[in-house]
Amino acid sequence: MPGALASHYANALADAVFAPNSGLSPTDATAQLKAASELISGSKDLQIVLLSPAVTKPRKEAVIARLVDELGLHRLIRNFLLVVISHRRSRDLEAMHKHFQLIADERTGWIPAEIASAKELTREQRQDIERALGAKTGKYVRAHYEVDPSLIAGVRARVASMEYDATLRGKLESMRQRLFSRV
Repeated sequence: MPGALASHYANALADAVFAPNSGLSPTDATAQLKAASELISGSKDLQIVLLSPAVTKPRKEAVIARLVDELGLHRLIRNFLLVVISHRRSRDLEAMHKHFQLIADERTGWIPAEIASAKELTREQRQDIERALGAKTGKYVRAHYEVDPSLIAGVRARVASMEYDATLRGKLESMRQRLFSRV
């Protein structure tokens, strides 16, 4: 159920951020939510304080106010954090951040892509790949890169439900399947 709840909270935040005159861009909202999520998830003491029923609501609000001041967060993110904390959902904050990122990307025309290569790609290679995937999908591509030496050479990209395999390993596997299908 945390996935459904995280999605519900993320949608509510997205509605507030995308509202006219919100004063907060989706990019800034994502960055601020990530900073708050990382700070809270990175501190066991902070998690205990925010989840504990023994800590009063005003005390939790004071902790959030200090966190907001230290990170320089926008009022929408502050209010969002207060709601999350008052409902004792701080453990789901990271999932809420991920869902918010997906919602914001969808609403602004971005699509996530997982790109694996046999070796580290140069900046120019990354730009070329993102441009090619963008032309194929008709959207902007937000790429997440990883190095996978088992690919031997080349690049594999997963965008939405499509996979584009331009790896040596993929080509060898394709040849193997064609050979065995003829036998």
